[in-house]
Amino acid sequence: MRKTLLASLVAALTTSGCAVLVPDYATPAAPIPAQWPAQAPSAANATDAATPPQRVAANEASDGEAEAKGAASEATQVTAAPAASIGWESFFTDPQLSELIALALANNRDLRVAGLAIEKARAQYQIQRADLFPAIDASIAGTSQRTPASLSSTGQAAISRQYTAGLGFAAYELDFFGRISSLKEQALYLFMATEEARRSAQISLVAEVANAYLTLAADREHLALAAETLRSQNESYQLNLRRFELGVASELDVRQAQTSVESARADVARYTGQVSLDRNALALLVGSDFPPALVQTESLASVSAVAPIPEGIPSTQLQRRPDVLQAERQLQAANANIGAARAAFFPSITLTASGGNSSDQLSALFHDGSASWSFIPKISLPIFNAGRLSASLDVARVDQQIALAQYEKAVQTAFREVADALTQGVPLRQQTQAQQALVEASAASYRLSQARFERGVDSYLAVLDSQRTLYAAQQNLISVRLAGLTNQVTLYKALGGGAF
Repeated sequence: MRKTLLASLVAALTTSGCAVLVPDYATPAAPIPAQWPAQAPSAANATDAATPPQRVAANEASDGEAEAKGAASEATQVTAAPAASIGWESFFTDPQLSELIALALANNRDLRVAGLAIEKARAQYQIQRADLFPAIDASIAGTSQRTPASLSSTGQAAISRQYTAGLGFAAYELDFFGRISSLKEQALYLFMATEEARRSAQISLVAEVANAYLTLAADREHLALAAETLRSQNESYQLNLRRFELGVASELDVRQAQTSVESARADVARYTGQVSLDRNALALLVGSDFPPALVQTESLASVSAVAPIPEGIPSTQLQRRPDVLQAERQLQAANANIGAARAAFFPSITLTASGGNSSDQLSALFHDGSASWSFIPKISLPIFNAGRLSASLDVARVDQQIALAQYEKAVQTAFREVADALTQGVPLRQQTQAQQALVEASAASYRLSQARFERGVDSYLAVLDSQRTLYAAQQNLISVRLAGLTNQVTLYKALGGGAF
């Protein structure tokens, strides 16, 4: 009866082969709309409610706004290749910025850690894969034992010796139900996830270096504007001081001019410190010393424009982003772990075998007739474990659901990042145009107020007010231009560009 039962069990195990208990996997549907959200309405839509002078100004700008709206609407069409196919060398055309990015990719420590994590995951995968094969060891051993007379069958103390030499393996598990294969598959997906994590880190690094470089250029431009304002206001202050000494101007005019000088002086000090902080931040990202000539750009206008991003990219392309692929690889790893947890319910078969020579004398270890071998098969079937295996399977299934939710969140986060960047594109262009017009209008107002003051029509307060308005408009124009450029960098990063 026992022989029949054992034979039936072995036959069933043999015919089953390496059963695969891993659930079937399919890439989950992206929980996002197929199209990007509608772009923000342009200022042209507000002309109906504008006052007559505002309506005239809006009509004059309608042609440019219509063009911007047309470009934005084309961005929702599915007609172009993904931005990931555009290398960072092609997108960032400024030679100094390109050199800084290349230095960062070679020296940044965070990216280096991400690369080393890949090597670690690869080694862990090799460790797990090795369990599919028996570990064969060669061994030579000698044993000497003295038996006292009281325990000896002859009544006399005896010394026995045994020497063995052979090859063998111990507790090698036959993977009939795919437990080891499932664990190997899990390790493989985790290894692939670390590679995607490195690519994601590279994208972030490229974007961070670009934004740090643009921020440094903007703060240098802020500093130059503050210095120029300080110079011109100091000249005005000196002029008012001489006029006061001649009795033409009042002390109030002098003090008002002085407030403008000190305000500009404070801005010069503030932006001088900010430029130093920007350089330090860029140095940390680059990870090494870089030639000072690479960061001598004085304004955003001196930075080469970035390449245009292809329009009409479908939202499904987000599933190719490295961070989304990383989340999917982790989901696949969790899926494979379910197979390992299921296999634990089935019998495990382990083999221990060795072959070689044995002798009671070392000199006769390899003589004829000293051959020896052993073969120990073992079948273990879980009977009672207080629900441990069921709980382990529940944990594996919950881990898979957690990984699924994390994957869906990664896709939704990617969609929002791209949608935000696309939505901000048109308003930022319109804001730049409006801010440029404001600078021009403020400059004209400043010139007129200066002329009226020199003719004695207005007090210096009107000049001071116009100058402050112009200075604020110029500073805001720099900030808006910076926001437009960083938005393009953000869109490039959000679409998965710069990963190769």
